Amino acid sequence: MLVLKVGGNEIDDANFLSGFARAVAQMHATPVIVHGGGKEIADLQVKFGLTPHFVEGLRVTDDASLAIAEMVLSGRVNKRIVTALLNAGADALGLSGIDRGLIRVEKMQHPSGDLGRVGKPVNVRGDVVRDFISRGIVPVISPISLGAEGAYNVNADSVACAIAAALNADAVVFVTNVPGVIQNDQVIPSLTASEAESLIESKIIFGGMIPKVRAALDAVAGGAKAARITNLEGLIAGTGTVIGK
Repeated sequence: MLVLKVGGNEIDDANFLSGFARAVAQMHATPVIVHGGGKEIADLQVKFGLTPHFVEGLRVTDDASLAIAEMVLSGRVNKRIVTALLNAGADALGLSGIDRGLIRVEKMQHPSGDLGRVGKPVNVRGDVVRDFISRGIVPVISPISLGAEGAYNVNADSVACAIAAALNADAVVFVTNVPGVIQNDQVIPSLTASEAESLIESKIIFGGMIPKVRAALDAVAGGAKAARITNLEGLIAGTGTVIGK
């Protein structure tokens, strides 16, 4: 079983989205898709007079920002992906972590302060996902999830990791705008957890690649057999950087 995580920046690119949809439609096994939508959320926050604020990559989410995040993630972005998949010939259904209680969360506590309505996954109904997969339906999952007080905004990488762990997935693939982890202008084909940490310490892995690698490490630690960081071309070719235990 394969979990694919795509970010909002990639989904904003119409060429990427159509290519991604074609790649998914041609896969032999039905994957699970988890998506983000960061830039659109920030743009709408500004439009409504709100200032986007992040703590270590996590969006501080008050009630107004939650409403915007839910509208963008579970509405516009989710349906854009589903539409692209259907047009490419795949059978797809969009849902959020709230639907059928798919992803239960608790409020995330952060040492840097209160993040508002930001959740941390604590339970995933793997049976719901497996049912769709068994019928050849691609689940397209928005990371808005269910907490005791209602909806919570959840980092899409964390949701992908939680779903991969619940399904004991063969791999979770983080589809990005880079072909993998780069060293000396070459893609590193594979890394162990300890090798990845060493490259972070030595600053060979830096900037925006750090959270991608950390998410891959979390996925493997949580139960996925492997994690891969790649771009659309690498998804199609089966290349990229595979991170294992």
